[in-house]
Amino acid sequence: MIGQARFSLRGRNPDVLTCIANLSNDEVFTPPEFANRMLDTLAEAWASAHDGADLWADSSVRFLDPCTKSGVFLREITRRLTNGLESRIPDLVERVDHILTQQVFGIAITHLTSLLARRSLYCSKHAQGEHSIVKSFATDDGNVWFERTEHTWVGGRCEYCGASQTTLDRGDGLETHAYALIHTDDIQARIAELFGDDMQFDVIIGNPPYQLSDGGFGTSAAPIYQDFVEQAKALEPRYLSMVIPSRWFAGGKGLDDFRESMLTDDRLRSIDDFLSASDVFPGVGLKGGVCYFLWDRDHQGRCRVATHFKDWPESTATRPLLEDGADVFIRFNEGLSILKKVMAVETAGAHSLALPDDKRFDQLVSSRKPFGLDTVFQGRAGKRAGDVLVYQNGGTGYTPRNSISTGTELIDKWKVYLGYAAPGTGNRDTYPHRILSTPFVGEPGSISSETYLCIGPFASQAEADSVLSYLSCRLTRLLILLHKPSQHVTRKVYTFVPTQDWTRPWTDEDLYARYGISESEIAFIEKIVRPMDLGGDSEDE
Repeated sequence: MIGQARFSLRGRNPDVLTCIANLSNDEVFTPPEFANRMLDTLAEAWASAHDGADLWADSSVRFLDPCTKSGVFLREITRRLTNGLESRIPDLVERVDHILTQQVFGIAITHLTSLLARRSLYCSKHAQGEHSIVKSFATDDGNVWFERTEHTWVGGRCEYCGASQTTLDRGDGLETHAYALIHTDDIQARIAELFGDDMQFDVIIGNPPYQLSDGGFGTSAAPIYQDFVEQAKALEPRYLSMVIPSRWFAGGKGLDDFRESMLTDDRLRSIDDFLSASDVFPGVGLKGGVCYFLWDRDHQGRCRVATHFKDWPESTATRPLLEDGADVFIRFNEGLSILKKVMAVETAGAHSLALPDDKRFDQLVSSRKPFGLDTVFQGRAGKRAGDVLVYQNGGTGYTPRNSISTGTELIDKWKVYLGYAAPGTGNRDTYPHRILSTPFVGEPGSISSETYLCIGPFASQAEADSVLSYLSCRLTRLLILLHKPSQHVTRKVYTFVPTQDWTRPWTDEDLYARYGISESEIAFIEKIVRPMDLGGDSEDE
């Protein structure tokens, strides 16, 4: 038994958990190296709060992964505890038995992952199996719980997670993806039911599923990771750490309340933001990057924010998560200092990120469907009397003026058209970005389908050309990026963009001088934002 445990718990090369394929882009296995990075952050916080004490030398701390898949967090916690508790519990068999029965717990997301997690943790898919490294369990589940959970369908959707009944009400032969942690109105009672009435977890850590189909158009899906975070907080652990998509910083379907709760919660101790998800999860197509956070029940104050991207130097700052006048998290530390310089000029030093009404560029930007036409609209090829020109998906067409009832005040004015969807690179996050597709001037007598947003109206072509030059500037597009959570360029992403004098063309040099942008800040902008050629550069990044 001693030899068996030693063999099972020591480091292996190659590690099988680095080799398994992900279930999907929404249920992603955490690489061991990244799991250990999160555990290092946790251990540092523990030591800081406990006079330098070693978390892994404490035999009373209880850990829960409430969304375990490969079991990597549980396994790496067990490995660290096995080393850290050696002096306290010298006998290896006794030590391993104590850790696995008293300290390490998991809730699997599917039947398959329950077997995988137990195999990673106990060296056997059944806790009571012949090869299990612990013999004190009374059930095959051990401390890795899984039972099939059903959705609660109301009006075609689950009342807990919003999943589509059409998609996931598939009978007994397939997984329900009704995750136990978020399918309950009383999470404390649910945990007591699973692990006992006196169960209180000190640390909750994991990588939750990210989204589920919500029955909308095409591949429409709603995020669910926020539900895991909120339920975990409700369990009142000492620490909570999860890796989730970074899109919540500024957008995401149905995430407004979650974003507000996170950004106003001064118990968030740190956020490590990875601009490219592929740097964390190789081969995973997850646009917008990922982050992991550490929530500390006893912390009150500012948050350490670290930005990571490939071989760039790490950028770290300790700052408030929600700046005065902002409704989103400003992703780049350097971007925040640049934004504050812009706002200091535009708000006359009011120390707020909220622009005065008369300086708000977003007031010039239309909502989606500026003229009431869907993206799939196709005008006729030939022009007839009374027609207007339509800029549409794939080119231009014509439609009767009297068929347009929305945005009619813009038809005979000069304006600027800009693609609703920004240029992209599939599922890759690369820098520098162009942020926007190439804008172009719209002449009087023209309209557009939903493919484009409309900016205006303007009294002359010269004014429209001035706006065009402004949108091509890197600084302008950085300000857009700071409020842009996805490839969609809605009116809201212009929240931090001030208006300018439209009687002249604009260049970055003009804007840098106007706002006092330093050489190092210029270097940052040029690292993040790609030049734009208004003559027609490629739509590819």
